[in-house]
Amino acid sequence: MSQMMPHLESYFRGFVPRRDALLLEMETEAKAEEIPIVGPLVGELLFILARATGAVNLLELGTAIGYSTIHLARACQPALGRVVTLEWEESMAARARINFVKAGLARQIEIQTGDALQLMTKMDGPFDFIFMDIDKEAYLPALPHCRRLLKLGGLLFTDNVGFAGAGPFNHELFTSEDWRTVNLLGFLPFHSPEQDGLSLALRVK
Repeated sequence: MSQMMPHLESYFRGFVPRRDALLLEMETEAKAEEIPIVGPLVGELLFILARATGAVNLLELGTAIGYSTIHLARACQPALGRVVTLEWEESMAARARINFVKAGLARQIEIQTGDALQLMTKMDGPFDFIFMDIDKEAYLPALPHCRRLLKLGGLLFTDNVGFAGAGPFNHELFTSEDWRTVNLLGFLPFHSPEQDGLSLALRVK
């Protein structure tokens, strides 16, 4: 029988994706100020999934300083895609805008400030890809909006589904006939936290 690698977390920490100077700077700021960001592994996963699905119109719920937004915008850049990102705090949105300029992506990203649920009620789709990373208690109320705004066959990627507040959302998504979904428990280096769950859901109805 094949044997597992010893010290799996240390082993897989050696495969953390490379980052440019801007992303490393943002990681340093986030760590110093305890701002939760997805980190390089989930950031790269966002990039791969958005690029692999051919997403052109993307929606992000929860911008913070724009770390995940940059990964999404870079993924859809060759297709001349766009990212709409929603952020509750104006101070965070202002910092994100600066980072978008530094990344050369300001024209590709539209940032809106306010309560994500309220902002979504005024939006029209369809979006090809939605990334959700807001207050976990808001995941369930946001789900009907995500279904309305996401195209049939579009992907909903949700962070932090290992948090207790995401429990009702996880159950609703799992039992709904509108979605095909998997929940992944994983080791996510430099994510906040490093042991957490991710949800991938395909809209099928």
